[in-house]
Amino acid sequence: MSNPAQHSLADDAQGLIFGTLMCALGLQFLTHSGLITGQTAGLALVISYASGWGFGAVFFLINLPFYWFGYRRIGLRFTIKSLISVALLSVFAQVMPHYLSFDTLHPLLAGVLFGFVTGAGLLALFRHGSSLGGIGIVALMLQDRTGFRAGWAQMIFDLMLFAVALLWIPADRVLWSLPGVVILNLVLAINHRRDRYIAI
Repeated sequence: MSNPAQHSLADDAQGLIFGTLMCALGLQFLTHSGLITGQTAGLALVISYASGWGFGAVFFLINLPFYWFGYRRIGLRFTIKSLISVALLSVFAQVMPHYLSFDTLHPLLAGVLFGFVTGAGLLALFRHGSSLGGIGIVALMLQDRTGFRAGWAQMIFDLMLFAVALLWIPADRVLWSLPGVVILNLVLAINHRRDRYIAI
């Protein structure tokens, strides 16, 4: 008899697919409005806007150095799941714009929708022992070792990234992006807590 507390392979598969699809949808809200986000995805978006390269490829490449760190600090299972999640998001983010577009989407609504949808996606990934690499790996490790919540750690990094983004992204786009990042990190800080919710 299997351990009822352990996710099955099917459980993990649906969790990773759901999580990465929600994150890809959140990115569509952002890119349609020319907004940015934080964490590694935000860094990839800034590079993508500045260079014209596709987000998916930039995001995947930026995350490569973090896999070794994740493997050494958290473990092989987590690292493999994170690699799969990053690959899925990279593919979904490249394909989705060909099948989804918006006639009208206010930047504020785009940011708010991004925050809630992506927050739900990241929660699913975290609950299934995965992440989207990069800063997420560092934030999860910090939370597990010190109790400092992953959402707060990511918000600190995000605010620093936004300050740097002002060098390349128009100030109004950066300001419209802030609500989405705040909502996303509040969703994680409030809901991804081992003292309140079961996270397997």
